[in-house]
Amino acid sequence: MPRFNDLRSVNGAIRRDPQSLWSHRDFLRLWTAQGVSALGSRLTRTVLPIVAVKSLGASPFDLSILGALSVAPGVAVGLLASGMIDRTSKQRALIAMDLTRAALLLILPAAALLGLLAIWQLWLVAALTGAATMAFRMADTAYLPRLVDPDQILEGNAKLQTTEAIAEIGGPAAAGILIQMITAPAAIMIDALSFVWSACWLSRIRAEEEPNTEEAPRHPLADIVTGWRACFARPLMRLLLLAQMLWLVFGGFFMALYMIFLLRELALGEAVVGVIIGAGGVGALWGVLIVGPISRQLGYGPALVICIGGWIAATACVPLAQGAGALTLPLLFAQQLLGDGFLAAFLILQVSMQQALLPQEIQARVAAVFHIAEGIALPAGAFIAVSLANVFGIAHTLWIAVGGGLASVLFLGFSKLWTFRELPATALAR
Repeated sequence: MPRFNDLRSVNGAIRRDPQSLWSHRDFLRLWTAQGVSALGSRLTRTVLPIVAVKSLGASPFDLSILGALSVAPGVAVGLLASGMIDRTSKQRALIAMDLTRAALLLILPAAALLGLLAIWQLWLVAALTGAATMAFRMADTAYLPRLVDPDQILEGNAKLQTTEAIAEIGGPAAAGILIQMITAPAAIMIDALSFVWSACWLSRIRAEEEPNTEEAPRHPLADIVTGWRACFARPLMRLLLLAQMLWLVFGGFFMALYMIFLLRELALGEAVVGVIIGAGGVGALWGVLIVGPISRQLGYGPALVICIGGWIAATACVPLAQGAGALTLPLLFAQQLLGDGFLAAFLILQVSMQQALLPQEIQARVAAVFHIAEGIALPAGAFIAVSLANVFGIAHTLWIAVGGGLASVLFLGFSKLWTFRELPATALAR
């Protein structure tokens, strides 16, 4: 459990002043493991579509299936496993999911060495690793509030997002370079080893989790119903969830078309694409730095709206890059640097809000609700995008995504979320 320096009273309850997270050994172990796992996730996300396009000649439809399968199976995990994660050890769940992803990824280099690599194998691995990643993310979200003091949640999420940003810088660029230098199978093997290393760090965490004595419900969907009810019972969480589902549909357009737009429409090389995507991590670093000041100066709700609006507005740089000549690369880099900075700040604010306002005992189920929304909205958007791209072309379809995403931000801007200024002290003291 977290170590403390002294006691103080808040709202009549005795609490302890936490020491800095820099000297919190178990948090540092979690942080290290999360950073390694984040790097592995970026390698997986970047390597699979590049292998599909360059080695297997994948079509836009093939890529849309690959993108959909990377997130859609997580819906089933969220529906059926979130309550189990809440009721079991989060540490053991995190370790198990890291090792599962490592084993699954090793299937691909083995198939390549035997000359049997096919698109359906990429689909299978994407689906199963996507499910394992969903379980990992739910356990990770539920674990942090149990490992650190409530007042440290925003700081903890900011630090975790910092390593996500660093992974975004190095992971995609490393994936493109590794494929060119040592072939795709070797790059995937390194990816698998990163998950094993993450599991080793997680196993070193010594904090004991307080057991959840809640009995498992008889109905398999009862757990996710609990998470939905908790979100919809709070107007602010309900607004955020509904708006997020809307803009993720348009985010699915980019999931399906971004890689093929860069590789085929703009004729960029794999290494260049990797470096462009990696630039998003640099942007995410400044997003981590502004999250505290912007939430204090503007208020929590306005900060959420402005950050997501900035991210969506930056995506306009992608379709603008077509026919831009010498401005093509600057526009693509600008989208990553600006957009990912705003997105990183938004994610920290959103997760911290959900962890502070909702009970610890159902954090995995609440996380599952947001992940299920993502798992439904992104694939739906991806398949809509493929149909529209066949009619209007890829660039015009991306413009539709930009316009639709900005419309969802306007929905939030005129909602009660704009008047929400700070997380209540009673929530943080829970």
